[in-house]
Amino acid sequence: MSSKAPEHLRDEGTRSQVVLAGAVSGLVSRFCIAPLDVLKIRLQLSASSLSDPLSHGLSRHPTGVLALARDIFHHEGITGFWKGNIPAEGLYLSYGAAQFLAYRSTSQAIEDFTESRGYRVPGAIKSFTSGAAAGLVATTVTYPLDLLRTRFAAQGTERVYDGLVASVREITRNEGFTGFFRGLSAGVSQVVPYMGLFFAFYEGLKTPLSTVSLPFGSGDAVAGITASILSKSAVYPLDTVRKRLQIQGPSRTKYIGGAKIPVYDQGVLKTLAQIAGREGIKGLYRGLTVSLFKAAPASAVTMWTYERAIHLMMEAPVSVLEDRE
Repeated sequence: MSSKAPEHLRDEGTRSQVVLAGAVSGLVSRFCIAPLDVLKIRLQLSASSLSDPLSHGLSRHPTGVLALARDIFHHEGITGFWKGNIPAEGLYLSYGAAQFLAYRSTSQAIEDFTESRGYRVPGAIKSFTSGAAAGLVATTVTYPLDLLRTRFAAQGTERVYDGLVASVREITRNEGFTGFFRGLSAGVSQVVPYMGLFFAFYEGLKTPLSTVSLPFGSGDAVAGITASILSKSAVYPLDTVRKRLQIQGPSRTKYIGGAKIPVYDQGVLKTLAQIAGREGIKGLYRGLTVSLFKAAPASAVTMWTYERAIHLMMEAPVSVLEDRE
């Protein structure tokens, strides 16, 4: 990193260190919360009462999260909770790297721009703007992996794709390049305010919680959990819309819940209105409880792993990831 970098950013690591720490944090986080992610997606794709069958070929009718978990285990085995894990690991790894790099780069750009003009941007505004930019960049770059993760997680006992390579080939052939970006507008509409709020809450809470005594050694985990719950709840309906849009296409009826999901082809706002009109407001919040249980540990693990990874790399006697002039 250039020797001209602002002094207050020197303790945040080099670009390479930030990318690696972000990637590691995403990878670890994904492995820990994969089962909850599958449960959340299945619930979001339940377009009617949970007392109705959620897929073809299931003899049981799950009526809640625990019943759904038992049903997956009974019909699909323990591996059913890690469906879509390969594209999801790629998603979390690349998303984490892109997110932290974009966040750091935007924060530094804002500070360089404002300090050269003799004024400073309030911390909350800088955090919100940097977080929103990080979410926008990371979501757009990694969206095809997000779509594949959703489609594999939505597969029940009836397989839609024979594998990752086959899925890419079939989507390209049947839906074209744009098929990999179904629901991107909902994803961007969700992630920009989500990441903006998340980083604003996180940065605001990290300092006052830094003195909290925890087994992990700091208040990073608590700040991450609180920030995640608040921001996730605010934008959750858009996440439901994104999941519904991601399974649109020629194979829609083959996914769990897909037969009950209508065709959505009139944009994000119209889809929101359709879901609310057909299923009530609660339809927009299906799986929120599981999502919060997922988001809290995911964010805590992500932020804790990131802080530890960047610290370890910076404390190393000789860094092979140090940026050159």
